Amino acid sequence: MLDEKRLINLLKNKSESAFVELYNNYSKALFGICLRYSKEKTDAEDILQESFIRIFQNIESFNNIGSFEGWLKKIVVNVSINYYRKKVKSIIEFTDEEKFENAVDTNVFSELTSKEILQLVQSLPEGYRIIFNLFAIEGYKHNEIAEMLQITESTSKTQFMKAKKALINKVFKLYPNLENANLKESKTLIFDF
Repeated sequence: MLDEKRLINLLKNKSESAFVELYNNYSKALFGICLRYSKEKTDAEDILQESFIRIFQNIESFNNIGSFEGWLKKIVVNVSINYYRKKVKSIIEFTDEEKFENAVDTNVFSELTSKEILQLVQSLPEGYRIIFNLFAIEGYKHNEIAEMLQITESTSKTQFMKAKKALINKVFKLYPNLENANLKESKTLIFDF
């Protein structure tokens, strides 16, 4: 196994064996990101393939500042968003912006496995899922998401709140024993991924 700097140098020299090593070292982690953004495994596989093509084409732009893995993940997120844009053409702008007030924090996901959480996130409608991933998992701010997806910041916030509400409802539907009056009324989650 090559060290990261050597691998990057070989990739910049367009070494096919280095590309194979890159794939072997990072494909599993990057595929996990692809799965979070897609509903179908085949879509995730397409996103992963396109991501590796982009990585190989753009390796020269990696300037060895910051995390290489972080750079790879950013490419996968961007490819996921572009894939979504092509597939859906546009995100529906919601005019009925819901206000969720007096929210109570809950930790309903602490009882679930990571596989169960992934399945719940994948079951969200695409608009909710994309924004949920960008905000809750990738750590982007709503103004950044709005710019990336070419929507308003309030749409991003609304989609995220609706995603959280949908996830809570899905958890309670699957695990009715978690439901109690305090949790049922809650609209805020503490995500413990």
